[in-house]
Amino acid sequence: MTRHTRPCPPSSRPVLRALLLPLVALLVAGCGVPVEDTPRVIEVGTPSRMATGAPSAAASGPAAESLYLIRDGSLVAVQRRLPTEPDPQHLLGDLLAGPTEAEQDRGLGTALGGRGVVASVQLLDGIAHVELPAGIEGTGRNDDVLAFGQIVCTLTSRADVMGVVFTRQGVRIGVPLPDASLSQEPLRAADYATLIATG
Repeated sequence: MTRHTRPCPPSSRPVLRALLLPLVALLVAGCGVPVEDTPRVIEVGTPSRMATGAPSAAASGPAAESLYLIRDGSLVAVQRRLPTEPDPQHLLGDLLAGPTEAEQDRGLGTALGGRGVVASVQLLDGIAHVELPAGIEGTGRNDDVLAFGQIVCTLTSRADVMGVVFTRQGVRIGVPLPDASLSQEPLRAADYATLIATG
């Protein structure tokens, strides 16, 4: 047997609407979302691993990373603890962010501060390829040598990085060494050994 439903007569629709509106209002109020009289702007942050602002404090965790900062014209290894082991891009981002406030209090700084010198880093067959968007190589100035030393020593602190080469638009370029020469070969911490502080 087929059942037929009849639509509500037009005269009953205002009554239904009057009953439904308070019910909807109660349901919305029960969601815990407060009603505001004026629109509110919600700001969404966009954190970046390659930021240049110095971090206020180092993170903590079971993993470790070694960053090379500078003090009195020398490269100084700094150990930080992290929740997970950083990949090369993350490691370089932490280096470019500079020393924490506590590290600054210990007299540590960076030759990379304020410089957009690194576009990316890729690890290929144990060699980190660091792409540079702008040139700081070839001047032979001590702070430039320290800047490249920071990058090389930091990246090669990873067991899976055997050397570092620098490129621009994919073409390998020469970068300064402590003896004022330029090298396009894969570089290691040993190439900057004369700048690394001991003790």
